[in-house]
Amino acid sequence: MSDVFENVMELAKRRGFIWPTSECYGAVAGFIDYGPLGAMMKRRIENVWREFYVIREGYYEIECPTIAQEAVFIASGHVAGFADKMCQCPHCKEYLRADHVAEGGGVRNASTMKKEELAAALASCKCLSCGEVLGNVEVFNFNLMFKTMIGPGTQRTGYLRPETAQGMFVDFTRLLRFYRDKLPFGAVQIGKSYRNEISPRQGMIRLREFTQAEAEIFVHPDEKNRHPTFRRYADYRMPLLTYVQQQKCGDAITLSMREAVDKGVIANEYLAYYVALTHELLVTIGIKPERLRFRQHLPDERAHYATDCWDAEILSDRFGWVETVGLADRTNYDLNAHAGASGTPMTVFIQYAEPKKVARRRIIPNMGVLGKQYRNKAKAIFEALGNSTPTENGADVVVDGEKIHIPADLFEVRDEIIDVRGEDVVPHVIEPSYGIDRMCYAVLEQAYDEDVADGEKRIVMRLSPKVAPVQVAVFPLMTRDGLDTIADDITRTLHKKGIQAEYDDSGAIGRRYRRQDEIGTPFAVTVDYDTKENNTVTLRDRDSMKQVRIAIDKLPETIGALVDGSVTFTSLE
Repeated sequence: MSDVFENVMELAKRRGFIWPTSECYGAVAGFIDYGPLGAMMKRRIENVWREFYVIREGYYEIECPTIAQEAVFIASGHVAGFADKMCQCPHCKEYLRADHVAEGGGVRNASTMKKEELAAALASCKCLSCGEVLGNVEVFNFNLMFKTMIGPGTQRTGYLRPETAQGMFVDFTRLLRFYRDKLPFGAVQIGKSYRNEISPRQGMIRLREFTQAEAEIFVHPDEKNRHPTFRRYADYRMPLLTYVQQQKCGDAITLSMREAVDKGVIANEYLAYYVALTHELLVTIGIKPERLRFRQHLPDERAHYATDCWDAEILSDRFGWVETVGLADRTNYDLNAHAGASGTPMTVFIQYAEPKKVARRRIIPNMGVLGKQYRNKAKAIFEALGNSTPTENGADVVVDGEKIHIPADLFEVRDEIIDVRGEDVVPHVIEPSYGIDRMCYAVLEQAYDEDVADGEKRIVMRLSPKVAPVQVAVFPLMTRDGLDTIADDITRTLHKKGIQAEYDDSGAIGRRYRRQDEIGTPFAVTVDYDTKENNTVTLRDRDSMKQVRIAIDKLPETIGALVDGSVTFTSLE
């Protein structure tokens, strides 16, 4: 085959998977339209994700606005720090993402370099647009968020969200109440995010508007090694490219999740659980295991607040290893940031099994005397006394920057033993973040194939039945003698069972098979003259092109089982 990317995108445009957006006006880089088949395939991939996270894991889905007020993103750090390093080509004046240009020129770890180091490295690199050597260029930060105004005038600044996560963090107190004030719990969200990419040049890989599927799992910080169902993935084995292996330029090592946690390769059971779940999910939608790896972030690459981070990377023939899912232990950074900025406590009260006896020193001010003596400062002094360290001569407190000495006869110190029934804990967050558009491209690229059928080249999309936009095609051999009526009835019956069936009576039967193979339809039903005699039809498998006869009344059950994977086609032969 020639370049798979070109073949996939040509087929995708021709058959209605992916189109350039607003093409009649001149398409804009970083935006795409999903056509009829692409939109259906994307929804199926999203629903597989929901099967794993909503149905199986039990994390309810929420939906937040795609625009949020500036305060949210100041607290999260996006306003100050959500930027890529950019440079401008002195020859063609094109703005370029500096680390991508450097990496294209063979510079290793360019994304972790400081601006000055990156500028020096770029001097010998070629512009990705015009091909000229850059020479001396300035590297500067460019914030990737789209800014907007909320309401008329300039009264309130807002931003299009660069990720779906912040909505779940700011909703924490509501979510905690929904989950009956108990840890662990999680929330998930699928929706649009926006990043004003500097120079998107990779088709569906780098978009300015894209779909994310994220889960935020809130856990007790002391119980991250006690996942309640870790046994499900304890023996799940997969290749892990650790940061140690990367530093040695070594290969990935294959470990079970139990081994990975016990050896300290993955920080804890919760993170290992979702690394394994992500591997299973990606294989389920059609990613080949040999083209999938999990790479650990290098120490200087990992966010300062994260304990451990892993990327699920999928090998593309055009783009190499593409980060598709990010999995991180974000500790309590996000909740602390929003609690501090908003003034809303984001804690969970954890009750002890038995109350603890705790010694406490309580300071009781003489409020009558203090109130008269200090008047409008009295309330602040009361609060400051509670946090002071009194001596036999009194206590010193600071109010509005002024140091005030409170004599010992104006308050009483009591030493008490009290029962403490629990503590307030700020949960830690485990975050698996999926790039749905990148998953869609990987599925399309890996499904594309060419073989020979009946002496002719056949283009076939070997999509998993779980994500194929059309699940079964129904053909009447002829559009007469009642065969078309039987085929139409079968199609309607399959629709009632929730199976996406497409009726097609246009052209020769072989041409109809080729059309469906090209869009990835895994199964085809043909109504022929034997159908009228014995109420059976031909069921064809896309990949092997083998056929079996099956009773019409068994079709919905059989096709449903083939689509969900509980039955294989070879078992029908």
